[in-house]
Amino acid sequence: MNALSALLARLPTIPIVPTARTLVLLTLLAPVAVVIAATAPSAWIVAPAAALTLLLLALLDGWMAGRLLSLDYFVPSDAEVGQPCAIRVEAAMDRDGDAALPEAAIGFEARLGERGTARFELEPAGEAGKFAGAGKAVPVRRGPGELHDLWLRWTGPLGLAARQEHVALDARIRVWPDLSPVRSPTLQAFLRDSQFGLVARRIRGEGTQFEALSEYEPGMDRRRIDWKASARHTALYARENEAERDNQIVFAFDCGQSMIEPVDGLPRIDRAVSAALMAAYVALKGGDRVSLFGFADKPQVMTPFINDTRAFHRLQSAAANLDYTAREPNFTLALATLTARLKRRSLIVLFSDFADPTSAQLMVESVERLLRHHLVIFVTMVDTELEDLSATEPETMGDIAVAVGADSLARQRQLVLTRLKRLGVNVIEARHDAIGYRLIDLYLETKRAEAIG
Repeated sequence: MNALSALLARLPTIPIVPTARTLVLLTLLAPVAVVIAATAPSAWIVAPAAALTLLLLALLDGWMAGRLLSLDYFVPSDAEVGQPCAIRVEAAMDRDGDAALPEAAIGFEARLGERGTARFELEPAGEAGKFAGAGKAVPVRRGPGELHDLWLRWTGPLGLAARQEHVALDARIRVWPDLSPVRSPTLQAFLRDSQFGLVARRIRGEGTQFEALSEYEPGMDRRRIDWKASARHTALYARENEAERDNQIVFAFDCGQSMIEPVDGLPRIDRAVSAALMAAYVALKGGDRVSLFGFADKPQVMTPFINDTRAFHRLQSAAANLDYTAREPNFTLALATLTARLKRRSLIVLFSDFADPTSAQLMVESVERLLRHHLVIFVTMVDTELEDLSATEPETMGDIAVAVGADSLARQRQLVLTRLKRLGVNVIEARHDAIGYRLIDLYLETKRAEAIG
């Protein structure tokens, strides 16, 4: 009786389920049973006996799979959109080390990954019966993402049956904007080596604020010669100015229908946010003040100006709150609101896109009014889909119609960008992975030209 109790205590309480191997073998037994019934009717009992034997072997295999002693999971509290985050699972089991490795699957909402699930194997963790592994979720949108289910599955030594444990998860991952461009070695090396380095210092030779006089040397800009000082000293002297700081930079985001469309797997707005945060970090290093402004059919976010990299997390938090809005943006209301809140001339970097001439016309008119008091940079991503449709060699009449339509949209797009340039807007049109660096180059060029203040 004691031995029976000990045996029953060792029996796993988790139900046994057949594996694909068992189902395939049972399926193959069906035609064998038909052949036996046709050729030797007296031996019909062989097929049911074989099926019963297979089921008994599956039950025995499931019992030999062993028990689950403990199951733990570790979910990171934060992640960045487009960047993989690891969800770790650890299990302790009463089973032989020669059996197949256990498999885990984690279910989560679509915000944390396109397929909503991550599957992976657990590897031996060094101790007998201990297994551990990590699955990767790649968030595709900002905001809180929930994890709802965890499954653990392990098979017996014959591979005929498996045991499966299900745990309802109550975990959440907060998805932030992607800051990998800010942490990139390229940008960090630039910040160390450029004039806007880690240590803010007074930069001579540029700007409008007088700093000092120096003897004129061949090669200097003649417009820098101070003729009054040169007359007093009977020698040519040139003015050295200090680079202008404390400029106001506003990164404005169109969060409407066109900007939530994906480009290389992520919405355009998330690509724009990453590029803007990278440029904002450089602007803060250069001594300027930065603010974020988001809008769709109405204004969403307007942050106060910050002037210190130690407050950079405020920009990141504000960018994380930019919503995905499947409505057309109201440029008139948004840019009028922005203009009313700005008390001095600023550099406004507008991230937007357009799909039809009507919305583009409204945008151009609003930007034209904005140009009366501010400097504007318009940033848009190259529409690779239109380029591919226009460049693909057509094979049918339908392909020709699609190519003609795509070429017409591309031409309208270029007309709008050309009109913006003629108004005096600096336009950046590039791939999503290049707009950040293009924006930094244009910002530094504009700052050197003292065109902001």
